[in-house]
Amino acid sequence: MSFKKIKQSALQKIGLIILSPAVNVLCKTLRIEYQNYSAIEKLMLNSQNFMTAFWHGSMLVPWFIFRNKNFSALVSQSKDGELLTKLLKKWNYSVVRGSSNVGGKEALQLMIDEVSKNKNLAITPDGPKGPEFKMKPGTVVLSKKTGAPIILIGVGYKNYRRLKSWDNFIIPKFFSRVVINFSEPLFVNNDLSYDEVSQMIIDTEKKLTNIQKEAIKSC
Repeated sequence: MSFKKIKQSALQKIGLIILSPAVNVLCKTLRIEYQNYSAIEKLMLNSQNFMTAFWHGSMLVPWFIFRNKNFSALVSQSKDGELLTKLLKKWNYSVVRGSSNVGGKEALQLMIDEVSKNKNLAITPDGPKGPEFKMKPGTVVLSKKTGAPIILIGVGYKNYRRLKSWDNFIIPKFFSRVVINFSEPLFVNNDLSYDEVSQMIIDTEKKLTNIQKEAIKSC
């Protein structure tokens, strides 16, 4: 399958009902290497719910590796989000629709409810419309309210195509090497002040940017 003519979002151009078999085939050919996966294994061993955060443009493989693993995903109410929802449901995600722009307050409560049901969460903190690599408050706020720690995920692709979309969406080529770098768990105290939460959002954004750079270098 050629992706050369895709000019905007992958989700806008190709209906995921048709694309999803190709996505599965593509992802299963990838040579995925994990760095610090033990951080997640320890949480699972202790039956600790957690949330993962990865940048929107590199989200394809993180979504794939957590399929069938008791995850809930936060997806926007846009048309792109509708297509992504269809794919994630095929991968057995529980999907909550909403974003910082539309349905944010309701989506936040629904995600809190998902943690209470022993679900883990997967979030793209710069989605659904960017700016790219700019973390919105939701991830840190959710951690503060639920006690679920945050695992930041950097993704490095060796061979890929980059789309002309706001997030510079990356599609790895078949049989490409992919490095997934996991941070240590970040815990957010529920008694933090507004200013302290704001600072933690800034610090977490920097950490995610750095772990992303590390994953890219490892490729």
